[in-house]
Amino acid sequence: MNIDFAQVRATAEKYYRDGDFYCSEAVVKTIRDAFGLEFDDSVIAVASGFPQGIGGSGCTCGAVIGGVMALGMVFGRTQAKDERVNKAMALSKELHDQFRANHKSLCCRVLTKNLTLGTPEHLEQCIAF
Repeated sequence: MNIDFAQVRATAEKYYRDGDFYCSEAVVKTIRDAFGLEFDDSVIAVASGFPQGIGGSGCTCGAVIGGVMALGMVFGRTQAKDERVNKAMALSKELHDQFRANHKSLCCRVLTKNLTLGTPEHLEQCIAF
């Protein structure tokens, strides 16, 4: 399977920019579709509580949470004691660590400090992640 990661990013950005989906939802939907994963639309609904730092609380960045969810969709386990969980956890930690190293925080309210929700500046800041 050939995945054009630039196109994957552009698709997620478009969903977010156009207001079709919030950050975590856009990531999950895009990864599901790009990888042809056999998840119905309820997987997008599962991501609906995480935008704006978990339901608007300003905590963990929804894009990061969406990324962790997507890693679980691709590499996670569905059976008890399946060792695949180790791969999903290692990749999730790597995503966390790289994001934190690049942006100094995973906290939505820190990442978007001094920006008003819904403004073009806020939108572009979030898309940059």
